[in-house]
Amino acid sequence: MRRNDARARNHPAYWAFLVHRLSGLALAVFLPLHFWALGQALDGAEALDGFLRFADRPLFKFAEWGLVVLLSLHMMGGLRLLVIEFAPWTGLRKDWLAVGLGAGACTGLAFLLALLG
Repeated sequence: MRRNDARARNHPAYWAFLVHRLSGLALAVFLPLHFWALGQALDGAEALDGFLRFADRPLFKFAEWGLVVLLSLHMMGGLRLLVIEFAPWTGLRKDWLAVGLGAGACTGLAFLLALLG
């Protein structure tokens, strides 16, 4: 049995794969919490207002920013995979990796500016 080559972990495509998978896992962990928060509205306006007051803290604002960055990175990773799968050309195309990372960073910074502004 052949062991994995450590050089593969230094490849940009490996890091794109890892970011896409980890962001997907983090989003999957977030979804039940999101549904629970939305479910507070079923208990009435008072319960939802109480949760919204609790969530109006800097830690939650930072978490919202992280969520937007995760969503953006995951979306760009998915689009990258679609381009690799369905585009007629072959090869690594490091420019797609850079576009995905740049779009994720720009989205996160734009959301951060909206939170601070």
